[in-house]
Formats: sequence, C-alpha cells, structure tokens
Amino acid sequence: MLSFKKPEISDKLWVNACLKHANSMNCEYTFGNLFIWSEAYKTEICKYKDFLIVRWHDGESLTYSVPLGEGDFTDAVEKIIDDARANNTTPKIYGVTEGYLGMLQEAFFAKFEYSFDDAFNDYIYSVEKMASLSGKKYHSKRNHITFFKKTNPDWQFEPLTKDNIDECIALHAKWIENKDSDNEDYSFEFEAVLRAFEYFNELDFVGGLIRVNGETVAFTMGEGQVGSSCFVTHFEKAPAEMRGAYPIICQEFTKNCLLGKYEYVNREEDLGIEGLRKAKQSYYPEIFLKKGVAVYND
Repeated sequence: MLSFKKPEISDKLWVNACLKHANSMNCEYTFGNLFIWSEAYKTEICKYKDFLIVRWHDGESLTYSVPLGEGDFTDAVEKIIDDARANNTTPKIYGVTEGYLGMLQEAFFAKFEYSFDDAFNDYIYSVEKMASLSGKKYHSKRNHITFFKKTNPDWQFEPLTKDNIDECIALHAKWIENKDSDNEDYSFEFEAVLRAFEYFNELDFVGGLIRVNGETVAFTMGEGQVGSSCFVTHFEKAPAEMRGAYPIICQEFTKNCLLGKYEYVNREEDLGIEGLRKAKQSYYPEIFLKKGVAVYND
C-alpha cells in the first residue's frame, strides 16, 4: 500500500531528486507547482522506492501522476492500480506525455484507455524568441510594447524580492476585484499566489515586476524545472485595460531573468478558455505538449 502525505517544504530535496529523472517538460512536474496548489487540488505525494507518485483528489475520485523517477516503472504503476482499487476508485493516471504513453502501452498492453484534451496541453516557447520578439509574426506584440513605453515613459522593470512582494499581492487582489466575480477559481489561485510568495526563496522562485510612476502594474513569477532547460511560468498578472502591460512584463522578465539560463519557457495550459487560448497562441509556441489521461480498464 502506498503512503501519501501533503507536500511540505521539507520534501523539496527528495521530490526534486525524483523529478530530475522525469525527462518531461510537463508544467505540473515541478515541486513548486505541487506545493503551492496542494490545497486547491488536494494534492498528496508519496515516495515509493526511487519514485515520486502524486495523487490528486477530485470529489470522490482520485487521479495519479505517472511514477516519476527511476527504477521498475511497471512495478510502480501496479502499486498505483492497487492503491486506487483499495480506495474503491478506477485507476486513472494524468499527465501522460508521448514518452510515458509508450511506456504504459509496452508494460500494460490494451489495459489502459487513453484520452487527450487540448485544454490541458502545455504551451512551450523559445526563450530567445520571447526575449527578442523579432520577425513579422510578433509585429503586434512590439506595437503594444512601444505604445506602453510611449504612454508610460517612466516605466521600469525590477526583479521580485522579499521587499516588493507585498505590492504584487496587492496588485493581484485588485485584479480579482476588477473581475467582479465570485468565481471560486480566483480564490484558489490567490491562495496559491500567497503560498508562493510566503515560500518564495525556499522554492527558488524567480519573478519580476513593472513599475509606472513608482507603482507596480504587472508581475510574473515561476521556477526552473529540475533536470531540464525549461522554465515554468506559474503566474502573470496585469490590468487588462492597460495596453501593452502583459507583453512588456513577459518580454522584460524573459530578457532579464531567463535569457542565457533556459532554452524554453512553459507558460502552462489554456484550460479551454477562449481568450487565454488566443493569447497563448499569439506567441507561437515551439512545442504544444500533449498530456493525456490513462484509465485502467482491465
């Protein structure tokens, strides 16, 4: 029987040791992501031999990650199946990328059914292209940034530190207020943001903000992926009505904090939200990482 627990900051070392062998740019497979969203998604983690196994609660059902680490992959998947059955739920594995799909098909031929939904695929971009925004296809992005700079000549970029975190929290709270909505997802996201800032240094998060007239108008943050040349952007917030605010925080953060350190930046899923999908597609991803769900049917 697998032994699951809620992620704690003290788990970071062994979790990262497992993730180093995951060989995946999946945005969920970072310690920071698992840690800050643990309340919203009822996340639990388990160390099984040299594998990390993640379990998420969704009402009465459970969903598992693929075994992340090194060792007997088939044995670890069988333990997931046993754990699901012991909890009277159908074994279901989320985040099955192409490589893990092949491993599951080889080890469990015809015993899993696979489904894919574009809403949960990751948008992964070239850091170099996101920093330069050169070429015809980025013409509109450059126009928005030029407008922002002309309208706000005293703008400045600043890396995130413990000294300016409170300003970003206030900005995020104001962003929610302007949505004029009781959407539960906004509350879950804000809780994750607060947790990310509380443990900002311990999680090795990196971020930046844009100031206008000394006031913070945009911020972004995320973390480098262990064992990969990919950075994962977890949050990015700016006033929707301030033209150019989103493109400039994205470009300036990429130029000042990511360029030369990472090859790719994963800006996560669009969740099927039309406006978000359009925005992510407008940056022309290098990789559209497909992530499926495997449901055991044996």
